[in-house]
Amino acid sequence: MSTLPTDPSLLRPVRLRLPATSANLGPGFDALGLAMGLYLTIDASVADSGAFCIDATGRNAEACSVIENNLIFTTYVDVLANAGKLSPRLHLKMHNEIPLGMGCGSSAAALVAGVLLANHFGQLNWSPQQILEEACRREGHPDNVAACFHGGMTVSAMHDGQVKTATYRDNLNWSLLLALPSSSLSTSKARAMLPLHYTRADAVANIQATALLVSAFALHRGDLLAAAMQDRIHQPYRMEACPLLARLLPLSGTSGVLGAALSGAGPSVLLVVDSPASLPAVEAAVRQAAQDDEPQILQTSIAGGVEVIPSNSTVIS
Repeated sequence: MSTLPTDPSLLRPVRLRLPATSANLGPGFDALGLAMGLYLTIDASVADSGAFCIDATGRNAEACSVIENNLIFTTYVDVLANAGKLSPRLHLKMHNEIPLGMGCGSSAAALVAGVLLANHFGQLNWSPQQILEEACRREGHPDNVAACFHGGMTVSAMHDGQVKTATYRDNLNWSLLLALPSSSLSTSKARAMLPLHYTRADAVANIQATALLVSAFALHRGDLLAAAMQDRIHQPYRMEACPLLARLLPLSGTSGVLGAALSGAGPSVLLVVDSPASLPAVEAAVRQAAQDDEPQILQTSIAGGVEVIPSNSTVIS
C-alpha cells in the first residue's frame, strides 16, 4: 500500500544544483562526459496548494515551467510509485542556465533532479550509487548522468548491471566554449543517423583516441587533445545535421584551442581552450569560421558535480 512519508523533518525544503554536461567528447561515445559551469538550480518544497507548480527563470524559462510531461516531475512520481510511496506535490523555484535540445545534458540534469527529489521527499535513504544507477537506467546510457552527478571529466561503463565510474577533476584549469546554433536537434533523431556497423579500422581508431583522451585529462596534457578528440563513430554521420561542426573542427589545435568536438549528440560544438585569457580570441575565431550561422557563444569552465543542500544544512554531494 502506498503511503506518504511519516517524518515531517524529511519534508524540509531542499536546493539542488546540477551542472550541464557535454558527452562523448569526440571518440568517447556513450562513455565520457564533462561537467560544465552552467547550472539548473532548483529550490523545492511541499506545495501549499496541493498541486505541482513551477516558477521558472533563466534560459528557456517558458519550457521549463510546463507541468505536463515535465521530466523532473514524471521521474519523481515514478520513482516513488515504484518504491510504494505516494508523492507529495512539490513547488519548484527553478533557475536554468542549461540550453535545451542542444547536446548539453538538460535531460540528464532533469532525471538526476527527479531521482534526488524522490529520495529526499520520499525518505528513501538511497546511497549515492543507488541514485546514480536509477538515473542512468532511466537515461539509457550513463555518460551525461555520471558526469552531472560526479562532475569533472567522468568515465562511465555498465558492468553486470552496475554503473562503474572514474572521475578526473583536479587541476583541470582549461576553459570551455560552447557554440550553439539557432535550431535544436533531438537525441533520438541524432541517434537515428548512426550506422549499425563500423569497420575494424574505425573501431580501432576510436579505441586509441579514447584511451589517449582519458590520459590527457588524467595527466592534464592539453597538447594531446587535438588528436585525442578525433572521432570516426558518430561525428561524421551527424555532420549534415550539425553544420557548425564541420566549420569549427579545423580550429582544433590552433592558437588557444586544445580540442573540439560535437557536444553530446549535437548540434552544439564544444571547444576546450587553454586558458581564460585565450577566450576572446577563440570566440572571434569561432564567429569567423561559423560564417553566416551566427551561433550563440557561451564561455564556461569545467565544473564539479551535483550539490544537494537541505534546509539549514551544509552542502552534500
